[in-house]
Amino acid sequence: MSTPPVFIEISLDEQVQELRKYFKGLGAEISLEKSSKGIEDDLHKIIGVCEVCFKVATPTEIDGILNSIVSIMISIPLDRGENIVLAFCEKLTKAPETPLAKVCLQSLWRLFNNLCVTSPLRYHVYYHLVQVAKQCDQVKDVFIGVVQLKQQFAECPPSPEQLQKLYRLLHDVLKDTNSEMAAKVMIELLGTYTTENASVARDDALKCIVSALADPNTFLLDPLLALKPVHFLEGELIHDLLSIFVYEKLPAYLQFYQNHKEFVTTQGLNHEQNIRKMRLLTFMQLAESNPEMTFEQLTKELQISEKEVEPFIIEILKTKLVRARLDQANRKVYISSTMHRTFGKQQWVQLRDLLQLWKDNIATVEDGLKNVSTAQVELARKQKFIN
Repeated sequence: MSTPPVFIEISLDEQVQELRKYFKGLGAEISLEKSSKGIEDDLHKIIGVCEVCFKVATPTEIDGILNSIVSIMISIPLDRGENIVLAFCEKLTKAPETPLAKVCLQSLWRLFNNLCVTSPLRYHVYYHLVQVAKQCDQVKDVFIGVVQLKQQFAECPPSPEQLQKLYRLLHDVLKDTNSEMAAKVMIELLGTYTTENASVARDDALKCIVSALADPNTFLLDPLLALKPVHFLEGELIHDLLSIFVYEKLPAYLQFYQNHKEFVTTQGLNHEQNIRKMRLLTFMQLAESNPEMTFEQLTKELQISEKEVEPFIIEILKTKLVRARLDQANRKVYISSTMHRTFGKQQWVQLRDLLQLWKDNIATVEDGLKNVSTAQVELARKQKFIN
């Protein structure tokens, strides 16, 4: 989202006077007299009644009024403006309707972009930006991803505690509309904890695991086990369930569900969706060591009927987790490649060996081409000598 910079041609004193007059005319409890304490007090009183315009003014008029307030705010020295900025942000999060929320979003974004990139106030403005963006379904315009978020605050990074608060908010606003991004945000949240404070992140770790398990597009789950807050859950049911999704096959999940139905349900997880994901993960694990599988083998491992094999293969091919082809005549599936469910030391060794093999093969081809080239040169030389 982009907004134009703030330019107001009249002086600050004149703006303050016009705003006082405007809000007084709308019935707000504000004096027409300029404050003797300075412009900060003027602005504080104006912001205190600015929501009055939400009830009677048009969105265009409101945008102009808020733009005027922003232009005054950004002229105030940083050490005197924090309370005013926070008060303004709080007011704008209370916009009563979606059209007004969009106007407030524009004003907050304008304020954010006009603050110095080294200003710690940008964090507070952005936090409220996300809140307002949720109200008018514009989150995608203010949050693209974690990488872009970090770039926005590169000159003045928020504290770990502030990041944790922001990541929790982002997860909350994303979980119902973009579960994949919500899961990534939760992983970033857990990454902000250290060994010293990881034990206090239990609730965040639980949310992170549940979010990742529930996301139909998240299949590489073993990085979660390396997160310190998740490690502190070892021995609890949620950690056991995560381990099943990382290492085990479908029967292990079905046994867990049989023993802990209520737990799975209370976590907000859908049993049928869990089965679907475990079937996909089970197939991926089988594909790692079986370049070809019979329909009979798949019906047994995945606990599906033979007529369901073909639709299942089509479904997993759509995920691009596996490359394979069906041989209906021979009732077989041939695997070309698959994404590994886990990527640890063993997989790194396999990758190293594969790259070394490619390197050796390329060297062999190169040597062969050199020999052919040398032979051709020698043959040409001999023919020239004979002639």
